[in-house]
Amino acid sequence: MSSMTKSNLITSLVQEMPPSGIRKFFDYASGQDNIISLGIGEPDFTTPRAVREACIRALEEGRTEYTPNAGLLELRESIAGYLHTSYQLDYDPVHEMMVTIGSSEALDLALRVLINPGDEILVPSPCYVSYSPITGLCSGTTVEIETSAQNGFKLTAAELESKITLRSKLLILSYPSNPTGGIMSYDDWLPIAQLVEKHDLVVISDEIYAELTYGAKHVSFASMPGMKDRTLLISGFSKAFAMTGWRIGYVCGPEELIEPMLKIHQYTVMCAPILGQIAALESLKPHGLEAKDRMMESYNERRRMFVTGLRQIGLPCHEPQGAFYAFPSIAHTGLTSDLFAERLLKEMNVLAVPGTAFGQGGEGFIRCSYATSVPKLEQALERMQQFMQQL
Repeated sequence: MSSMTKSNLITSLVQEMPPSGIRKFFDYASGQDNIISLGIGEPDFTTPRAVREACIRALEEGRTEYTPNAGLLELRESIAGYLHTSYQLDYDPVHEMMVTIGSSEALDLALRVLINPGDEILVPSPCYVSYSPITGLCSGTTVEIETSAQNGFKLTAAELESKITLRSKLLILSYPSNPTGGIMSYDDWLPIAQLVEKHDLVVISDEIYAELTYGAKHVSFASMPGMKDRTLLISGFSKAFAMTGWRIGYVCGPEELIEPMLKIHQYTVMCAPILGQIAALESLKPHGLEAKDRMMESYNERRRMFVTGLRQIGLPCHEPQGAFYAFPSIAHTGLTSDLFAERLLKEMNVLAVPGTAFGQGGEGFIRCSYATSVPKLEQALERMQQFMQQL
């Protein structure tokens, strides 16, 4: 082993993978006092008591066994009912659905099943940090489609079609959007769906923030005419249900895609943790849905307060209509996104994420999570105002 070097131990795919653009900011802030973090995409709520108590009961009853590879059938049936009621989607819980370890595993499985070396994967930018690295691990090529704040970071048909080539295979959609808070309506989706059919694309629709919309109700891409058979719908319980650490997600789609994903899942992780599945099942009962709605109302109040505050201190910000992020522009300061975020952290002890962590379309912006307490948001705004005045 002593003669081996990094270059002949580690695969080239991993060596070429860039580190997360978020990590260095969290590493700097680790152990620092007086840091206000607007960086983490995690609810500040604890998982509701009734959900926790259901798991305590299950643990005391000895529910520590494996579940079926695809997840507890009762949970899959409950998810199917929830999707039908909420988004007018109809999935067979036996053949068209599986429970995963968070939505992240579902994304990983989907990309591994779908990508052949050289395939081009279309991704609206700015976008979630994992899409491009996992695509690279699968020997695919990410093609970013830059969206604009002036259009609410919506994906347009013209932007999409301009990037489609003969190698295009897959379109990854993520609305409501992390990091921008952008959403898409039925009318927005319609020309996108027509292009997907015209160019014979497969779609991964990451809808982990589906429950978190303010004003307009979420429209699932899979509900568009003809799109269910072309779409893998990915979601989970982490964000809207305040269950990040439970690691329960799910994916729905055509049986011919779910079956090979389940094959990989069987060999790699066997099944999602049973207690997390029991928690998810409890969260879909009426009291769990009521708790979800109360948390959403709180996010909406913080959203209005925080976005107004950003604008008042001189940071233009489009109106985020989903998720729990604000994505203000810092372009007029003359600083890059990285330098702005770095100075804000070191000089004012406020952690925000540079927009470039989410793709080149994020240059000129920073991402701020408002899933934290109102007093902390108010204090962050005060510090950011001081920083802007010094600039």
